[in-house]
Amino acid sequence: MTLTLVIGNKNYSSWSMRPWLAMRASDIAFEEVFIPLYTDNPADKQRILSYSRSGKVPSLVDGDVTVWDSLSIIEYLAERFPEKKLWPEDAAMRAHARSISAEMHSGFMPLRNECGMNLHRPVGAVALSSDALANIARIEEIWSECRRRYGSRGPFLFGAFSGADAMYAPVVHRFRTYAIDVGAEAKTYMQTMMALPAFREWTEAALAETLVIEKFENM
Repeated sequence: MTLTLVIGNKNYSSWSMRPWLAMRASDIAFEEVFIPLYTDNPADKQRILSYSRSGKVPSLVDGDVTVWDSLSIIEYLAERFPEKKLWPEDAAMRAHARSISAEMHSGFMPLRNECGMNLHRPVGAVALSSDALANIARIEEIWSECRRRYGSRGPFLFGAFSGADAMYAPVVHRFRTYAIDVGAEAKTYMQTMMALPAFREWTEAALAETLVIEKFENM
C-alpha cells in the first residue's frame, strides 16, 4: 500500500519539508496530498482534520496507521523502512543524531520567529535579536561538530543522508534567504544540502507556488 503524506505550502511549511525530504531523498514511495494553510476556506481545515485530528500538517497515512508531527513521522519511517537507514546504524551516532534532531524540533524559537521560511522572499539580511544570533551560533556549532566527527563518512551531518539532515533542511533555506553569515564548514554543508536532488525538487516546487500568506510576508 502506498503511503500518503499530507503537507502544506512548500514555500512556507518547514514542518512539511522535513518528512517530505526524508522520504524523497531515501526513495520511499508516497502519494503527496497538498492542503493550503491559513486560508479563509473552512473546507481546507476540514480536509486537514480528515487526515489528522491534530488539525496540523504534516501527517503520514500508512493504511490504518496515521502519524503526525515531522519528527514522529521520521521515527516511524525509520522503523518501517530500516533498510533506508534514516538513522545511523552505530548506536552512539544514532543517539547523537536523535539528540540534535530533537533539539531542532523543540528549540530555536527566536530564529524561527525572526526568520520565517519563505523561499519567495528576496535574499537580504534583517536585524536579529541576541537570542536569534545565539540560535545561529548553536546551529553552526552542531553542524561543525558533526562534520568534524563524521566527515570522513560522507558529506552530510552523519556521513550519509539521515533524518538529522531532514530536520535541519529548513534552516538551510533560512540561512540563505536572510543572508546569514556563517563559517566555512556551515557553508560547505549548506552547499551539500542545496545540491541534493530532493532538496532542489522541493525548492523548485516552492518557487512555483503562487499562493501568498500575508502574515508571513512582513518578515
